[in-house]
Amino acid sequence: MNISLARKIDGKKFMWDGAEYETRAQASQIMESYAKEGFEVKMFQEEDKYLVYSRRVAEVQSAG
Repeated sequence: MNISLARKIDGKKFMWDGAEYETRAQASQIMESYAKEGFEVKMFQEEDKYLVYSRRVAEVQSAG
């Protein structure tokens, strides 16, 4: 299976987390943990595996 490291969704770039999950439940559990850390997450099914893609906008910090 040829997995894309990045996907554009609604004009936003999401990065694959590098794991292939056997079940939707496993992928959903990982998605929940990423969401709690402030990531936007998406799940895709490729063949018989589930893939999780995430993104987070970096906050600009002042140099003060």
